[in-house]
Amino acid sequence: MAVIQTMGLSKRYKNRWAVDHLDLQVEQGDIYGFIGRNGAGKSTTLKLLCGLARPTMGEILLFGKPVRDPVARRRVGALIEQPGLYPDLSGRENLRLYAGLLGLDSPERQTDEVMEIMGLSPGEKKPVRHYSMGMKQRLGVGLALLGGPDLLLLDEPINGLDPEGIRQMRDLLLRLNRERGLTILISSHILGELSKIATRYGIIQQGRLVEQLTAGELEQKCTDYLHIKADQPQKAAALLEQQLHLTRWEMRPEGELRIYETADARAVGQLLAQAGIAVEEMGLHRQDLEGYFLEKMGGADHV
Repeated sequence: MAVIQTMGLSKRYKNRWAVDHLDLQVEQGDIYGFIGRNGAGKSTTLKLLCGLARPTMGEILLFGKPVRDPVARRRVGALIEQPGLYPDLSGRENLRLYAGLLGLDSPERQTDEVMEIMGLSPGEKKPVRHYSMGMKQRLGVGLALLGGPDLLLLDEPINGLDPEGIRQMRDLLLRLNRERGLTILISSHILGELSKIATRYGIIQQGRLVEQLTAGELEQKCTDYLHIKADQPQKAAALLEQQLHLTRWEMRPEGELRIYETADARAVGQLLAQAGIAVEEMGLHRQDLEGYFLEKMGGADHV
């Protein structure tokens, strides 16, 4: 079941498209890693999904219902940018206040439940202004959990955290997903951490969705490959498939051939030479997660 589905979702600010015809799909149970450089449109997309911004055009469905549907919106919790915390109140007092503002049934019980989930002591009276960055971010996620949502939208929740804070946030999100079945969309540019929890990815560049893929598909793409540039790439691909029985390969738009399985480079070169195909370049390319995303986003300056 698609928890989030957008069709042609677009948002224009003056002469700039912050989100440009985005077709996004998040399935139930996903931890969806939403990746892009700063200014790519991640935060704007999340604001559109939770109703904080109105789209210029396009459609959003949450749980199969329009984003304006009150039942669907009650199933969504969100932490966009920084959590709106009252610094002179304790964590519990912040949660209790928000529970009251939301008009929740049994606000005390819901506050206690969220405190337990977040690993925060119910008797803690320290004002939020004395919390660490990690504690503030966890409390922000706690605010998003009030009301028992089925979908969490989190905008850069690990940005600025130290390694211990990142680990705690990672463990929390995995626990919410596995034990409570929450679907989570999390935007981030910290690729190494995101790869430890995401089950599906969406890559956005200049407001457009470049690619959506599962963690398994990403793992397959982030393998070493033999890179070939030849003067007759289509003929080369057909020949290698027929003679060497290669199945895991792709032809890039610029005519580059990539072979994602074990192949003897010398045998490949001899076979192509015998067929009269001139090889311009050939070599083993080692692909990693960061390199793959950087390539999709247009270079190292795009993160």
